Amino acid sequence: MNIEENKDLTALNTFGMSVKAKYYIRVSSDEDVRQAVLFAKEVNFPLLVLSGGSNMLFTEDIKAVVIHMDTHGIEKIGADGTDTLVKVKAGENWHNFVMWSIDNNLAGAENLAFIPGRVGSSPVQNIGAYGVEAKDVIESVNAFDVHSGKNRIFSKKECLFGYRESVFKGADKGKYIIMDVVFRLHSPEGYSLKLDYGNIRSELEKRNIITPNIADVATVVTDIRRAKLPDPEKIGNCGSFFKNPVLDKKTFESLKEKYPDMPCFDVPDSTDEHYKKVPAAWLIDRAGWKGYRRGNVGVHENQALVLVHYGGGTGGEVMALCRDICADVKAKYGVAISAEVNIVDASFLHTVY
Repeated sequence: MNIEENKDLTALNTFGMSVKAKYYIRVSSDEDVRQAVLFAKEVNFPLLVLSGGSNMLFTEDIKAVVIHMDTHGIEKIGADGTDTLVKVKAGENWHNFVMWSIDNNLAGAENLAFIPGRVGSSPVQNIGAYGVEAKDVIESVNAFDVHSGKNRIFSKKECLFGYRESVFKGADKGKYIIMDVVFRLHSPEGYSLKLDYGNIRSELEKRNIITPNIADVATVVTDIRRAKLPDPEKIGNCGSFFKNPVLDKKTFESLKEKYPDMPCFDVPDSTDEHYKKVPAAWLIDRAGWKGYRRGNVGVHENQALVLVHYGGGTGGEVMALCRDICADVKAKYGVAISAEVNIVDASFLHTVY
């Protein structure tokens, strides 16, 4: 285990923010994780777990011990009827795992293709796309308790999954490090593909794919995401920056009356309080922000959900733009939108003692 001081993290976050970490440790085993946590306690510094750097906006230098998860391994660990249980180490690339599931003829994750980041982040953020969320395929999570030094297995129920939320992002934020995740994947036979979110079905029809399989869905989702989202290698971004707001029935019906073309999606087990989900991209675009640029940062020209960094900017500039967009959408539509990404500053860091 190698400990680096004043590590430049520019290449390790997809926004490309130029910040440094006081201490940086790349871990490749569970034992490395334990030793890194012990080191953080010894030097009396807070801890930051860095995965793929794709869902973080750094706003300042990191006065912490940064643990960069680089553990690898995918293995089938059992079967339950027609389902297969697969254990994946936290450092595995998420898209690579989805492609592994396709190659092994296992269904369930295909709609989540081409989401950036690593597997360890998937339960924290409850990542999702095109009608599917990580919680739909997660069976359990193995997490390391940074205080006790012991591992704990969280059942799916215990993870308290919500829309881009989990116990690891909420009540137990900073208390655990995800070591590996067990997924429940399915046999394609008798499995119902989810094709009615976004333009998956229309894209399949354009390609004359009448009876699609899981590989077809993964390919279409990947192509759609490539077309809509900018490449972080070319322009700094973290994909979707904003959450889609969930509206109560009264607010939704009032907006729908004013804007009949407003798209919406059902909320599972919806109530009057949580009635319909509306695309934040539609609100931001209609408010006139798509393609807007302010100095070193801006809103992507093809996707209003994506804030971009052209280089030479700071996380503070991105956050100022975010606040202005949120305020404008609220003023024009009465709808509160918020950031989906983790804003990394001193308040985000966690002590381990």
